[in-house]
Amino acid sequence: MLSCSPLAGVAELADAMDSRPIVARHESSILSPGTSMETPILCIVGPTASGKSSRAVEEALERNGEIISVDSRQVYRGLDIGTEKISKKDMRGVPHHLIDIREVHETYSAGDFVKDTTRLIQEISECGKLPILVGGTHFYFNALLHGLPMGTDANPALREELEKLTTEKLVAQVAQRDPRRAAELDPQNRRRLIRALEIIDSLGTVPMRDLVEVRLTQQLCKSDFHTEWIIIDPPRDELRAMINTRLKNALSRGLVDEVRRVHEEVDDTRLNELGLEYKIIGEFLRGERTEASLLPALSAKLWQYARRQKAWIRKLNNENMYCD
Repeated sequence: MLSCSPLAGVAELADAMDSRPIVARHESSILSPGTSMETPILCIVGPTASGKSSRAVEEALERNGEIISVDSRQVYRGLDIGTEKISKKDMRGVPHHLIDIREVHETYSAGDFVKDTTRLIQEISECGKLPILVGGTHFYFNALLHGLPMGTDANPALREELEKLTTEKLVAQVAQRDPRRAAELDPQNRRRLIRALEIIDSLGTVPMRDLVEVRLTQQLCKSDFHTEWIIIDPPRDELRAMINTRLKNALSRGLVDEVRRVHEEVDDTRLNELGLEYKIIGEFLRGERTEASLLPALSAKLWQYARRQKAWIRKLNNENMYCD
């Protein structure tokens, strides 16, 4: 249970990010229609490197809030520089949740996030504080506010990596991550094994057949949350400069060494699953690319990712995202 102590829930993190000045950026705020019966929450979103974490701390200090990380990678211990994980110093005493709660070889799914966040929102609210959700994993926001979809889209990048594995390794991964499903599968059917891992990566487990027609989580509509959004959306040129500055700082502060340490704990497939920074630097550590190629390759890939995030933000701005 969450303690109502002012410092409850602060992650014990080593300093991972230097303090960065808040630069001018485009912002907007959307407030969903609500009633007094709803639980108020504040959601802060923006593309990578846009300053979401520092803005969340400012809002928490001003509005008596606690922060819930909406980031699929910051849950893992040891992924500090590569995920822009906020340092304990920069938290400024504000409780942060869902940071450093898993080891890198473990899994954490959208279903886990919905379960944990629903509990945290209730506990934070019962302490008389404002739950502030901040991060760039938009699938997690959608899962929380609209429920997890029963279907799971194809993941071409993950499939490409899984195709490189032997059938024996595929069987071992399914057995480790979802023993019940592993017992149901033909261990020689690579297609079914890969599809199972694809679903597990998204949902945490393969739903039982008799639950196919049942949603995996309760749909959370406006009867549950009174949602305010703060959207940080810098102009393109400004964001590209912010991404490059972030990357240069990360590389100078030991990002390559961090990836090397992580790789000592996981294999290449898992390293690639942990994000493009770990994938690209992993290629360098294996001698597949030069050190000089790291900054331009990472910059290009992060910009592609940021463009996808900005597209989601445009959708958030242009469409009514809330439940009717």
